[in-house]
Amino acid sequence: MIILQILVLFISISFFFYGLGCFYNPKMFEEFERFGLTPAQRKLTGFFQVLGAAGLVAGFYFEPILGFVAAIGLSVLMSLGFGVRIKIKDNFILSFPSLFFALLNLFVAFRFFSLFDLF
Repeated sequence: MIILQILVLFISISFFFYGLGCFYNPKMFEEFERFGLTPAQRKLTGFFQVLGAAGLVAGFYFEPILGFVAAIGLSVLMSLGFGVRIKIKDNFILSFPSLFFALLNLFVAFRFFSLFDLF
């Protein structure tokens, strides 16, 4: 259970600040342009990242199904991010964080599912 708590904290903080950066950080604006994504897609990505971070915390402390759904959603979001990086031919070092977070969130979703006996 402590592993899940540490991972939820780590992932939530990471996605919360990255998500906020999608709204306020000029370097993020440039990065999303490089990805070939629109400002609306950047804002939507940021919104889902902040929502996912909040969902993980709410899932851990209040309603586990929220954590499960948030972890699955963040895993899908990061899988799409990995796909974008592959499409624009980023090297593996630049692409790895999105793959890492996709797999990490999948692991967290599995832990929510098994620990809290969801469904």
